[in-house]
Amino acid sequence: MYEFETFENPRPGRHFMIESVTHEFTCNCPMTGQPDFASLRFRTVPGAKCVELKSLKLFLWSFRNEGHFHEDVTNRILDEIVAAINPVFLEVRGEFNVRGGISTVITVRHGELPPSLANIERSENIF
Repeated sequence: MYEFETFENPRPGRHFMIESVTHEFTCNCPMTGQPDFASLRFRTVPGAKCVELKSLKLFLWSFRNEGHFHEDVTNRILDEIVAAINPVFLEVRGEFNVRGGISTVITVRHGELPPSLANIERSENIF
C-alpha cells in the first residue's frame, strides 16, 4: 500500500467537491509492453482527510514502468486512495488514449455523492 501524505479536511462540517486532473498518466500494456497514456480525473468529497497533491502525483508516477490493464489500474488507484483517506465519495475516471483505433474510458466510484452536490457537473475542460 502506498503511503500518501494527507492533511486534515479544513471544513469537515461541510460537503464540498475537489476535482483534480492529470493528463500525464502512463503505464505499460501488460500484453505488449507498449506505453499507455491517459488523463485521470478525480472527483472527491473528503471525509476527515484530504490527499496532498504532490503525494498523489508521486503515487501516479509509480505506475510508469509497470504493466497494467486499464480496468485494473483505475480500480487500484481508487482502492489505494480510499484506504488512505476514506472519503465520503471518490470517483476516478481514466480516459486512455487511442491505441489500435480504440480509446477506453474506465470510471470507478466509492461511496455515495451527497445530495447537496448532486447537481455539480464534471469539469470536462479543466486544465
